[in-house]
Amino acid sequence: MSPRRAAALRGGDRSLREHLIAAAERLVARRGTVGLTVRDIAREAQVADGVLYNHFADKEELLAYAVHAHLRDAEAALEGQPPRPGEASVAANLRAYLTRALALHTAILPAMTGVFTQPGLLARLAELPDPLAGGQGLRAELTGYLRGEQERGRVAPDAAVEAVAALVVGVCHDLVLRHLLDPATPAPAPAMIDDLVRTLLHGVTPAEAR
Repeated sequence: MSPRRAAALRGGDRSLREHLIAAAERLVARRGTVGLTVRDIAREAQVADGVLYNHFADKEELLAYAVHAHLRDAEAALEGQPPRPGEASVAANLRAYLTRALALHTAILPAMTGVFTQPGLLARLAELPDPLAGGQGLRAELTGYLRGEQERGRVAPDAAVEAVAALVVGVCHDLVLRHLLDPATPAPAPAMIDDLVRTLLHGVTPAEAR
């Protein structure tokens, strides 16, 4: 082991590959992915530039693992757990899910915005399992919750639960991105979350027309 490699790992029990991913993840969290160079990552990791290529095919592969880890860690840092079928009320659970999903999007979208401009990095990320919701992704997680409520008779049997999940995740993207692109735009407020839940539960047509 080289002196620089030994210094970088001193006092820890993780592998050099894990150390490199952790160093890249810190940079992704602080700066995003745009403009990150091999030298930036090597300096953060306190290793020689060429060490990265002993463990990853290219910079994009390392950054993909770093972004993946950043998303997982951001989700793990959230308070509480996703709602489970049969607990509380459907309205309260949707409100909790939206609040949690908005907090997650607020944490991850600043680092993710630059990813979409880098096809090589996107391709590498696509090779990895979904980092969120235990590998199933947010839409599948919410779809599973709603199906569980359907089985319990708390959601209408003909409700298009996949469409509901798509709407919820989509609105999280929209509200958080608008705030990121224009900080003057207010961050999503609890009243907005209440309005979204009410609309999901009751739709937009008058009660007599339903």
